[in-house]
Amino acid sequence: MDTYVILRRSGWRSPDELERAAERSTAEGEKMPDDVRWIRSYVLQEDGGSVGTVCVYQASSPEAIRTHAGAADLPVDEIIKVADTVIVREDPAPAAT
Repeated sequence: MDTYVILRRSGWRSPDELERAAERSTAEGEKMPDDVRWIRSYVLQEDGGSVGTVCVYQASSPEAIRTHAGAADLPVDEIIKVADTVIVREDPAPAAT
């Protein structure tokens, strides 16, 4: 599997909507473990109060990501194959909400 970044701009009106989408994504991903693995997501605070995400996935192909997204009712604005990973520091701890 290759690593991909998926951009989902202003995909949800609220964090609660995003949480429900994450549940659907997890459930659909469990049905296709040989094709799609969700690694992590960064939640974006978009203009107007909506939220978007930058998601890191491992997948057999961009088509597998689109199939997964369609089944989970997730937006996909762009899929970009990752060429390499450079880690300067570990991800920071999530901010308290």
